[in-house]
Amino acid sequence: MRRFVTNISILLGTTALILQTQAFYLPGVAPHEYHTGDNVPLMVNALTPGSDTQELKSVIPFDYYEEDFGFCRPQELKSQAESLGSILFGDRIWSSAYEIQMTKAVSCKLLCVAPVTKDQAKFINARIRENYNINWLVDGLPAGHVRAGREANTEVYSIGFPLGSDIETRKVPKLHNHYEISIDYHHNEVRDSLRVVGIVVRPVSIATPTLGQDECGYQGPEDTPGLFLDETKDNSVTYTYSVHWNIADTAWATRWDKYLLVGEPRIHWFSLVNSIIIVLFLTGMVAMILLRALHKDISRYNQLEAQEDFQEDFGWKLVHGDVFRTPAYPMLLSIIVGNGSQMFLMASVTIIFAALGFLSPSNRGSLATIMIVFYMFFGIVAGFVSARMYKMFGGEAWKSNVLGTAFLFPSVIFGAFLALNFFLINASSSGAVPFGTMLGIVALWFLVSTPLSVIGSYLGFQRPKVEHPVRANQIPRQIPDQIFYLRTIPSMMIGGVLPFGAIFIELYFILNSIWFHKIYYVFGFLFLVFGILIVTCAEVTILMCYFHLCSEDYHWWWRAFLTSGSSAVYIFLYSIMYYFSTLQIKSFTSMVLYFGWMAIMSLMFFVLSGAIGFFSTMAFVRKIYGSIKID
Repeated sequence: MRRFVTNISILLGTTALILQTQAFYLPGVAPHEYHTGDNVPLMVNALTPGSDTQELKSVIPFDYYEEDFGFCRPQELKSQAESLGSILFGDRIWSSAYEIQMTKAVSCKLLCVAPVTKDQAKFINARIRENYNINWLVDGLPAGHVRAGREANTEVYSIGFPLGSDIETRKVPKLHNHYEISIDYHHNEVRDSLRVVGIVVRPVSIATPTLGQDECGYQGPEDTPGLFLDETKDNSVTYTYSVHWNIADTAWATRWDKYLLVGEPRIHWFSLVNSIIIVLFLTGMVAMILLRALHKDISRYNQLEAQEDFQEDFGWKLVHGDVFRTPAYPMLLSIIVGNGSQMFLMASVTIIFAALGFLSPSNRGSLATIMIVFYMFFGIVAGFVSARMYKMFGGEAWKSNVLGTAFLFPSVIFGAFLALNFFLINASSSGAVPFGTMLGIVALWFLVSTPLSVIGSYLGFQRPKVEHPVRANQIPRQIPDQIFYLRTIPSMMIGGVLPFGAIFIELYFILNSIWFHKIYYVFGFLFLVFGILIVTCAEVTILMCYFHLCSEDYHWWWRAFLTSGSSAVYIFLYSIMYYFSTLQIKSFTSMVLYFGWMAIMSLMFFVLSGAIGFFSTMAFVRKIYGSIKID
């Protein structure tokens, strides 16, 4: 009950959290000062699947104190309050039984002796084979382990440490039951205090640890018998740990640097710069050709109008009486354009805040929390844009438009999210969103986003109707047969290639961060890529619209949205390729969760990029038809 109330209070107070200093906690702002002998709490987080060899076998996180693991529990188990984003990402932070005092070294201390049944042994061995990592926090800093880098004589710092290791010569894997904890601390001479600036854990497997000895008598993997859980009988596991303290020159403000190093930076830079150059070259050529062709067209049309002899219209001027004809399903188009505007503003503001450094990884879940809050607040934009578009199309069912804008797209996303949550519940995963959190999300939706969307719709309907520069004829013009690449589906797929080409390199790093539980912090790169995406979506959609108008196809409303939005199809196809080339997921639940979340991400990107193409094309069409003389 206490956890339920805590979740509700956190979620309903999300808006207030943004205004507090800790909501934008930056490394180096609020250090915790310790003195010799002070207790240093070690918190435990959910176990997550991961791998040092890019072989992900599961996407289901598990609570540290899941009964099947049988880890040692403290006498009084306490949970740490978490943000909305932290809860949604599966973080479940608890106190632990480890006793650590500042600068006090410990040599092989007994934590507990835990009985493990044969069913628990099967569960633990299965998680070891799936490369699960244990996640700890000391002073808000995640514990990590050091592994060899891909290049010779290099080391990489990875968050978390393996639950165990698989041995090819044994049928069952080896469980790590002893932890060598090495903590770096910095002496602050100004306040004469000590600060934690790093923590590395080296897990080892020891069948019978020798208490009191250094490293519990561990002599190496070949000379020390490991601990193997027998799946045919009950077992007993002795958990031990040692603590070593190292004074370091690392300042508090830079203690996160080792976590934020970009893997393979040269490849990242080369790929990103190469993509930027290609995309800028192509979009520059598109813009130059388009502007020159349009300038010629407008000059020729206006010159012919000035001549006395009658001249028949040709080219894109020929369809001037149909280009602003109301499209099919104007209600649906208005709604998704409004929701796309909401998504676009949410993504833009979040990326700007992240690029400026306001969303530090030290504040767990802050990125997801800010995204949700901005999405809720920009509901007023969705309502306003949807109402303006629907009124421009001449719609009269304004109540349906208001309700559709507030509930249609969010209901699809929430319904998919709820369905995936049932799979997590069935798997007993810590990633399953608690009932209180789910109620909090619904409360934010109905008490914040929906009223703002209604207000935006009211403001939109109060504004005068958007007038087109050209009147539509009463009788629609017949559209001639189109060549293959200008038909609806081929033209959409062609138009979606270039926006996808602008982001697919950064998409690879984002997917690695999400599924391998790495910290993504190169928001400067992301800001540049997002800007290129906007330019690319706009120019490609305008170019395809120009080609269609020149071939006398005036159905541009929906096509403008779908052309740039079709890049989401390529994102989902890329996720399929990523699944088969990078992941080794075999369980049905993990597969459903992976493709379910990728489908949600693709759908959100669809409405975002579609809105960019729609408004760019609408501005273009209004501009060119307003620049020529039409009787």
